Amino acid sequence: MGKDGPRKRKREKATMHPQNKYAENPPDFEFLASLYPSFKQYVFYAPNGRAKIDWTDFNATRELTRVLLAHDFGIQWWIPDGQLCPTVPNRVNYIHWIKDLLSNYPAPWHTNNENSTWGLDIGTGANCIYPLLGAAIHGWHFLGTDITNVAIEWSQWNISQNPHLAGLISVRSAKDLREDGVITNIEKRDEKSNGLSKSNLHCKKVRSFLKEVDRSSAFDISPSSTDCCPELENQRLDSLSEHEDLGEACIAHQDSPILVGVVNEDERFDFCMCNPPFFASMEEAGMNPHTSCGGTSAEMVYPRGEEGFISKIINDSIQLKEQIHWFTTMVGRKVNLKILIHKLREIGVKILKTTEFVQGRTCRWGLAWTYNALAPQQQLRCANMKNVSFLMEGLSRQCKAYDVLQALCSGLLDFRVTCKVDPTSFMLKGYVQECLPNEQNLGVPDDSKLTGSNDADRVDFTIMVFEQGPGTLLIKGRLLEENTMPAGDFVTMLTSIEQKLKHIFCMRKELNS
Repeated sequence: MGKDGPRKRKREKATMHPQNKYAENPPDFEFLASLYPSFKQYVFYAPNGRAKIDWTDFNATRELTRVLLAHDFGIQWWIPDGQLCPTVPNRVNYIHWIKDLLSNYPAPWHTNNENSTWGLDIGTGANCIYPLLGAAIHGWHFLGTDITNVAIEWSQWNISQNPHLAGLISVRSAKDLREDGVITNIEKRDEKSNGLSKSNLHCKKVRSFLKEVDRSSAFDISPSSTDCCPELENQRLDSLSEHEDLGEACIAHQDSPILVGVVNEDERFDFCMCNPPFFASMEEAGMNPHTSCGGTSAEMVYPRGEEGFISKIINDSIQLKEQIHWFTTMVGRKVNLKILIHKLREIGVKILKTTEFVQGRTCRWGLAWTYNALAPQQQLRCANMKNVSFLMEGLSRQCKAYDVLQALCSGLLDFRVTCKVDPTSFMLKGYVQECLPNEQNLGVPDDSKLTGSNDADRVDFTIMVFEQGPGTLLIKGRLLEENTMPAGDFVTMLTSIEQKLKHIFCMRKELNS
């Protein structure tokens, strides 16, 4: 037991995205309990004094999710009993991974100065967790889709509780294929097909209930008024064990469109994401006695489980490859990951990426593919761009700005760059010889080389390193006006340097931990 624990913790830290705020600082249950009395009732202490919760208690896991979203992201949130309750650190990992994909390989239409990022969340659920986090962390636009009225109602209600994000998120019924099937924070219809309700009575009941849940929390979890509210009690889904005909539900689920028939012809998205139904039956879904995250049959069950659901996404992606740039999904079983990778290679996707998400005892994989063979993002920027910057986040406390500056200088040698470091201003000055006769010209120059007379063969630039906060550095490169180096080459060079720096210092952080 003593050996297993440290190995698991080390593995989790190594697979937590470096930009995830929980990578270095996991949730502190004792601290959260001191701020949120509604959470305190679920916290108990192990013999070693460590604060814990009962992960088999749905109410405890739901309250933890609510408190983390409010405390760390300013998101007001709730779901009714029986709905799938997401774990926040794992979902944040997925969001940051997609950010990496978009940073390195953006959608081709962004070359036309279309800077807004649009994501599609397949099966957004009542929790609407991915759109809320993506909008809060990165300012992305989102369309969430689902097939049940309860999921549509509650996702819309959660959006309405966050007016600062509501303009970025819409939800759509995957069963309502009409052109006006989009539900936004502005549209509030009474039609049953789009799952919205205007019941003022239930608006008051939910606001009263949520305020009772946590009267003394650091946030007001419900605005003073709302025009859209789920039927909290009257229209709650039946519990999983009381579902009358799961077979019919699975057939209906299988017949529902996922992407083709849901995405309109004039729409395009930078990415789609999905937490698929992992199981082929509810018996299989209930086999883990160590957790209680809830979940309805629509959220957890699909014919052939996740392999069947993701295979349908793969088939849809062939038709929508011009409208969706990155297709991504979670995968719960490694054996299914191998099957799906084989299918993607068979159809000839251009780029295929995988990653691993680990939280506690739970391991998931991320799978992403695109049909567009693209250069890195910086190569796609406009040709006259002369200023480039990037962030290095999640660095160890031992990493200093000067260390990164020296690594920059070393990395630039691969690009035939002559450079000089000014340690007082944390600036690097350099130039590139367009035609270097031999390798002996590379290295740290003296001032005479930097101010030499052979200006026609020299391209000058500066790179500065700024400390933004603990573990975060900003690197800014500037190509000077009089230089002849193509801006695209300058951007490409810094893109490569960025990847090397992140590899060096992120690896160093993991080794030190």
